[in-house]
Amino acid sequence: MVPYVPLWRRIRQDILDRIDAGLLKPGDKLPTTRELADQYDTSGVTVRKAIEILIEAGVLEGRQGIGVFVVEGSSRRA
Repeated sequence: MVPYVPLWRRIRQDILDRIDAGLLKPGDKLPTTRELADQYDTSGVTVRKAIEILIEAGVLEGRQGIGVFVVEGSSRRA
């Protein structure tokens, strides 16, 4: 049986995978919380949890009123 993985962890992993694959590059802006919530069919709270963890890990950078961006040198640090 495959262990349950919370959706916020799957979102976090998907963002990391996109960075590693070069689909998200340093300086790229992520979609809005609402757009990501729609994409993953979940709530903004779940998306924000994944994003906040990646910000704390230094993979993403939040800029108040502007958005969330991929940090230079981001990789599997989270």
